[in-house]
This record gives sequence, C-alpha cells and structure tokens, in this order.
Amino acid sequence: MGRIRILTDSACDIPEDVVRRLEIDVVSLTIRFGDEEFVDRVDLTPTAFWAKCKASKTLPETSAPSPGAFQSAYEKAKADGCDGVLVLTISAGLSATHQSATLAAEAVAPGIAVRVIDTRAVSMGQGLLCIELAELAATGASLEELSDRAVALIPKVGVVAMLDTLEHLVKGGRIGGARALLGQVLSIKPLLELKDGIVAEAGRQRTKARALAVIADVAKSHQPLRRLALVHGDSPEVQHLEALITGISTEFPLIVTDMGPVVGTHGGPGIIALCWIEG
Repeated sequence: MGRIRILTDSACDIPEDVVRRLEIDVVSLTIRFGDEEFVDRVDLTPTAFWAKCKASKTLPETSAPSPGAFQSAYEKAKADGCDGVLVLTISAGLSATHQSATLAAEAVAPGIAVRVIDTRAVSMGQGLLCIELAELAATGASLEELSDRAVALIPKVGVVAMLDTLEHLVKGGRIGGARALLGQVLSIKPLLELKDGIVAEAGRQRTKARALAVIADVAKSHQPLRRLALVHGDSPEVQHLEALITGISTEFPLIVTDMGPVVGTHGGPGIIALCWIEG
C-alpha cells in the first residue's frame, strides 16, 4: 500500500516532536536580521529567534521558500517510496509560499502526484490541519481522500491573537489598519483574527487580562472543538490563558507550543494566540 506524505512550510508552528512522530515534511522559510540570514527551524529555533528579536535593532524579515526547495522535498518523497504528496501551505494571502509550492508541483508532474492546498491559515491553524491529515494519511488514505478532507476542514479553522506590541506588525507592513492604533493609549491590546486568509483587526481591549478573556470567549463560542492549540511568542501569559480555556470541549488534547519566526516576525514578542478546528 502506497503512502501519501504530508508536507507543509515552517509557518505551521507544529512542535518538533509531533513533526517527527507523524513524519510531516517541513519546507523552511528564510528569516533575515539585516545582513544575517537563517533557515527557519534549521539555523534558528523559536527560543533563539525571540532572544535575537529582543537584542536586535533591526526588525526581522521573512521570505518564502524557493520552488526548488519544494521540488527537492517532492523528489525526496518519491525516492522514499511515497505515492504522492499533499502540500498544506500558509495562506496565499500572506506569503508567496503557496506559489512556490505550486510551481514546483508543475515542475515534477507527471512523475509525482502532488496536490497543493492553500490552508488560508497560519501558525497552528495551519499546523492543526497538518496534524489531522498526517494522522489520516497514516491509515492509508488516498491523495484524493486527504485532499477532500482538507478542503472540508479549512472553513472550520479559526485563529485569534493578542498582540503585546504593534511595532513589528506596522513596520512589517502586514496590516494597514494597525497604523491608526498607534496613536491610542499604549496599554491597549489589539486583537487580530484570520478572515478569508488575511489578518484582520478583531477589536481592542484596554488591558491584557481583558484581551485574554476575549480570546478565550471567541474560542469558546466555536465549541465543540475538534482540536485546539495555544501558541505564543515568549509570552508570560501562557498559564493565564490556559486557565481561561480549561473548560473548552475538544476531541483531542490541547497543544501548547512556541510561535516560530515566520509568524513571530510580524506579530512581535509577547504575541499569544488560540487556533482551532471546529468539531
């Protein structure tokens, strides 16, 4: 029986032990601090990234993997005896990664069956989809079945986040509307959500405690959940948010993990988010 490999990019924030256990292949984006360049998850761990963020005067930048990086991953899957590859990328509205993966799929056709899907998500919103599909792939599901399941689940994915600082987001140019927030009182905590594959403002709260309560309430409003993850950029608020979501009904255990450089570059230190798939 042939196997289908699940492949994603390093915006997914899936914990390393889960990636290994489920044999998910991760193609890395590149992170730059001025003249220094790092391959995400290879040269730079989330811990090292956040330490570097705090010490660096320049804001980091990210760039999508080349089509060649995806092509190598597809060819490796074939060499490993896989029958096909399902690629789940960061939202095409946020990165050129999906385009690179698609160009590479065209380059290897018809030698390898590759299906590229835009998750319209990011961080563990994307990551939870990968976990779900890797578990399904392990049961021997076909590329067609996996692809259909992914398409069915994408509308059920949610991501809501609290920013601790606006500096990264505004300087990075990823959200135009945030500029207007800068004139507000510094203690205001903006909330963001993913809408139709792009980042949108989801309100503002005057205190961190209130912002965390709102994030928890948003996740609760989507119950029952199939999967839930708490992901953060070196935030001191992890236990606080974890306590707020203890009562949420989910089919699978909560995953708590670090936000990596790809999303962290734009969200900035202290970002904390909940990602879920509705049941």
